[in-house]
Amino acid sequence: MAGAAGRVQGRALRRFPITLPVGDVSICEGAVVKTNANAEKTDEEEKEDRAAQSLLNKLIRSNLVDNTNQVEVLQRDPNSPLYSVKSFEELRLKPQLLQGVYAMGFNRPSKIQENALPLMLAEPPQNLIAQSQSGTGKTAAFVLAMLSQVEPANKYPQCLCLSPTYELALQTGKVIEQMGKFYPELKLAYAVRGNKLERGQKISEQIVIGTPGTVLDWCSKLKFIDPKKIKVFVLDEADVMIATQGHQDQSIRIQRMLPRNCQMLLFSATFEDSVWKFAQKVVPDPNVIKLKREEETLDTIKQYYVLCSSRDEKFQALCNLYGAITIAQAMIFCHTRKTASWLAAELSKEGHQVALLSGEMMVEQRAAVIERFREGKEKVLVTTNVCARGKQRTCPTWSLCFGASSESHTARPFRSGFLHSRIQEHFSESRGGSCAWRPLLSRAGW
Repeated sequence: MAGAAGRVQGRALRRFPITLPVGDVSICEGAVVKTNANAEKTDEEEKEDRAAQSLLNKLIRSNLVDNTNQVEVLQRDPNSPLYSVKSFEELRLKPQLLQGVYAMGFNRPSKIQENALPLMLAEPPQNLIAQSQSGTGKTAAFVLAMLSQVEPANKYPQCLCLSPTYELALQTGKVIEQMGKFYPELKLAYAVRGNKLERGQKISEQIVIGTPGTVLDWCSKLKFIDPKKIKVFVLDEADVMIATQGHQDQSIRIQRMLPRNCQMLLFSATFEDSVWKFAQKVVPDPNVIKLKREEETLDTIKQYYVLCSSRDEKFQALCNLYGAITIAQAMIFCHTRKTASWLAAELSKEGHQVALLSGEMMVEQRAAVIERFREGKEKVLVTTNVCARGKQRTCPTWSLCFGASSESHTARPFRSGFLHSRIQEHFSESRGGSCAWRPLLSRAGW
């Protein structure tokens, strides 16, 4: 499949605050102090934080996540039979597309694909709202739906996909180009910043992917796209999209330009009330796919904190912990970049293999740091709290908060895990001096 990527000028990825996977076993270490860390973010900061999380997840994934969550399907017509597939052959795809699917390394449909693809490829087309996290094969699913609906002989946009950021649009575009590489008649255009077209020009590519502001301009002001000819409309990363009020309004305006028989597909990693209200405005009469989260048993978690009078005392407590217990790998969360840099330097002096991750790094650089940590090339990952958000996991045996200032900074690492009896014995011993270990009070949901 030929793409229009050449039209987009090469640019460095924007610098985002990001989220970072957290480990299984968690201990909180640090003095409790009052800060302004809980100040509300602006809409733009929140959007960039979520967008960077999604982009980072895409960059560091080399295969599908083995998701244990059960899928719940709510059909528009409850009397209609519910179909799922266990192989791509059951979908009766065009040979070029089936070849592209296998070339991408998909041997069988993922959980979300098993249920979503029969709905998206049904005749007549059906609308869909789906909850699906990064790494579950969601992008490949809606790309396959778009490519299946395209009529190659028609040289105008037939499928339109909205992404919340330039970088995420390019990532989705890569999937379209990979899956469609055996279908050379299909063409792709990017409606993103920096992609300038002559006024009055018409787009001949059948698939357009872009950000809401640019797509809206191309549909209304510049008339590059005739929205009445769009057959499939995809809104990806809806929870990221609505974090910016402008993007939410622009997406709704684009949707209202589309024909009534256009297939509407919306995907989101979370289904908060705000996301659900937005989805209902954009997708009429939808089928709905949700994830059933299994109840996690956290009775085996033990949480501790240590009260210290200074930064040096906190560092000494950390060293004592390393001296008493074997720690294969650890993530240490710090409140500021300055503290993270200082702590990484001090740990390096002590002979530890340390990696530093903080908000001023570009997303691709962060992905490289995480990959090195995954491979065991560094044993300690020091990161700022702004990098601590997110639900994807990596491989550390310990997570520590160095100078935790609020519940939000300590809650993230405490998701699930197993506390070895040796750790409990260590924390049960009296440490003496002004630095004493105490158990944290149990909290609902931890």
